[in-house]
Amino acid sequence: MDTTVTHLGTVVIVALRAAGYMESTIGNYQKTIKALTEFAADRGSAYTPELGAEFASMTISPRTGRFSVQRRFDFGRLIDVIDSYVRTGHVDLSIRSRGGGGRQPTCDEFTALNAEWEEDMHERGLAPATREAYGRVARGYLVYLEDQGISDLDDAGPATITGYFTYLLDHGWAQSSLSWQVSNFRPFMKFTGRCDLVDAIALIGARRSHAIIPVLTDDDAERLVNACASSPMISSRDAAITLLALLTGLRACDIINLRLDDIEWRTQTISLIQQKTHNPVLLPLPGLLATRLADYVLEDRPDSDDDHVFLRSVAPPTQLADHASIYVITAATFRKAGVTDVKAGTRFLRHTAASRLLRAATPLPTIAAVLGHASQESTNVYMNVDHDHLLACVLPVPTGARS
Repeated sequence: MDTTVTHLGTVVIVALRAAGYMESTIGNYQKTIKALTEFAADRGSAYTPELGAEFASMTISPRTGRFSVQRRFDFGRLIDVIDSYVRTGHVDLSIRSRGGGGRQPTCDEFTALNAEWEEDMHERGLAPATREAYGRVARGYLVYLEDQGISDLDDAGPATITGYFTYLLDHGWAQSSLSWQVSNFRPFMKFTGRCDLVDAIALIGARRSHAIIPVLTDDDAERLVNACASSPMISSRDAAITLLALLTGLRACDIINLRLDDIEWRTQTISLIQQKTHNPVLLPLPGLLATRLADYVLEDRPDSDDDHVFLRSVAPPTQLADHASIYVITAATFRKAGVTDVKAGTRFLRHTAASRLLRAATPLPTIAAVLGHASQESTNVYMNVDHDHLLACVLPVPTGARS
């Protein structure tokens, strides 16, 4: 096999064009291949995985002198593709998940502890997104300990807990996000059995705010639905995804993982096991949603062996990558519908679905079932958006207090 960088770059470009990638995407690959060629010029013409790893690690932008997310993605993606060809003789263009998960612990004890934690989360059936959130903050703490010269958890005292969260704040984390990080961190500390470190978490003093949940106004909701029904600028796929989130309250992860067999066309229902809670849920498909979904599946969906309902609209036609993919779709749909003063994620649409159910006097247990909540307590947060019923609870000001 010819392993020169020039030849490998040519192989990758040919594979991209054969898979139907857009020329703009191919152009980005060509720029990265040029950078790799220049990098390899002083190191010999042959490509090696070690050379590739060194190239991929160059994540500092020479223009700004700072870490570049785009540079990390472009360089890492090219090296992944080239390495797949060197290993197997086939260019693997499967989608690579965003993000890198942060630094990994390196000492033997922490590496083993991290692996045990990942295995424990997997055995308990935690959703992938939950495992990633818990794992990221746990790995961050272990790496923080290593940076402090600690390689054994027995040597970590309560001060390392407060020190770690101070470190997070000093390196870009917002104070408002601290409560979420604490919530994600506590299960790991309980797993380690270090009760003193668990107790030290309380010293951080993070408090979760309970702001009133924003929802779509009736006018904006009507404008969005009408656009999904008739606007030629909104594809059937994007309309179906937006309506699915708005009318059923499905989470982004469940929209991404929805499969063709989950749809019962005769009864116009969707039946699935929710990824976050593992609860089964049966949801009706309102007429417009069923129509737009059928338009996509029958007419616009790319030919693919992948049985996920929603596929990428550009090559390769595989399952949507992650929550960010859904956000890009819904945000574009909002913009085309003329609804531009809100942040159009599936969480926002889920809140709107819950508020509409409440206003229709739907019992809380029913809403909890529709939204797939593991506990009805999770549904109570939506009660603060039911303005009409909240007003009915307001007591009049006593007459004596007016004077």
